[in-house]
Amino acid sequence: MTFTLPNLPYAYDALGPYMSRETLEYHHDKHHLAYVNNGNNALKGTEWEGKSLEEIVKGSFGKNAAVFNNAGQHYNHIHFWKWMKPNGGGKIPGEVEKALIDGFGSVDKAKEDLAQAGVTQFGSGWAWLTLKDGKVQATKTANGENPLVHGGKPILGIDVWEHSYYIDYRNRRPDYLKAWIDHLVNWEYVAELFGQK
Repeated sequence: MTFTLPNLPYAYDALGPYMSRETLEYHHDKHHLAYVNNGNNALKGTEWEGKSLEEIVKGSFGKNAAVFNNAGQHYNHIHFWKWMKPNGGGKIPGEVEKALIDGFGSVDKAKEDLAQAGVTQFGSGWAWLTLKDGKVQATKTANGENPLVHGGKPILGIDVWEHSYYIDYRNRRPDYLKAWIDHLVNWEYVAELFGQK
């Protein structure tokens, strides 16, 4: 399987004022494209050539850093663009809302724990809502790792690498996380992934 850069599912300026056109242009057109190109180069001649992206991510973890880092970030970003939408946030579909209440006690606590995972991720990485052992948990990973390599299923991920927020928020990662959770989440896509248990 060759990696290809997906188109954004919305215009570059569609997520303002919470994420700017400039951020999306840099993040999608430069950072994600670099993972695609570097990943394709790293895959050549390896045992993962021709495998699905999920198989590459799981199989290369701990075995081939160049393949894993780029494949992991490609996987994460393919979903990241879909985890956001213009006028996001808002009402959470019933089955996801129920799972959040079941896992955290309340939707507010789920959002708080997700934001906290992002705030406390030292350096670059991701904050996740992860389905594991039948429950939704807030988790975090370093660099390009995701819940797939830790026995979980990612249903929502927030990129906390600086390139995701520095243009708009400078060093204010907590403000970025709050704005992202309150105004950008595409809960319908979360529900779609959750339904694929």
